[in-house]
Amino acid sequence: MPTRSTPARTTEADGTPPARPAPSRAELIADAALALLAERGMRGLTHRAVDEQAGLPQGSTSNHARTRQALLEAAVRRLAELEARVLAPGELLTSGDPAQAAAGLAHALHRYLTGSTELLVCRYELALEATRRPDLRAFYDDAGRRFREPLVALMTAAGSAEPERHALSVVAWAEGMMFACAVGSYHRAVPTEEELRTGCAELLRGMLGAEAG
Repeated sequence: MPTRSTPARTTEADGTPPARPAPSRAELIADAALALLAERGMRGLTHRAVDEQAGLPQGSTSNHARTRQALLEAAVRRLAELEARVLAPGELLTSGDPAQAAAGLAHALHRYLTGSTELLVCRYELALEATRRPDLRAFYDDAGRRFREPLVALMTAAGSAEPERHALSVVAWAEGMMFACAVGSYHRAVPTEEELRTGCAELLRGMLGAEAG
């Protein structure tokens, strides 16, 4: 890094979180795209509809993302940013205690399931579209690395002999839970954080052969 910057404040003088800066035009466009995906699905995502959703002059979205591929990439990028705020993958690293790992994973998952299900709908829309667009598939997979890599580190810290494979198992469990509780047969019965912790602890015990709960 060429210069040393002053760390951003995490709280104001009275202890409250600082106000987020006003979104940029690029963020407005990407947020509008995600809102449309959640409400109308992929067919409802057009440049004109994004302009209308964002309250921007017609042509604004086309100027920012000229092609549909560019618009989809902007949506994927923004989705990853918003998911990172909810899931906070950087907080998953622990001292290696499987019980702490289970608690951290359960907390992040419960936070997502109880406050951000519209992001999950967007995730599924974009994931399905990525199966039909190789360029988007590569972009989507690259954005997902920010979530997979901390899980591999978490499994390594917890003593896994095969952290890559075990991270995949954790992802599969979490993804299955999110699908079932967001759009599947359990969408009216979201587990409590304690139930998620118990389930995750059982998974980790089975993989690590350690006391995780």
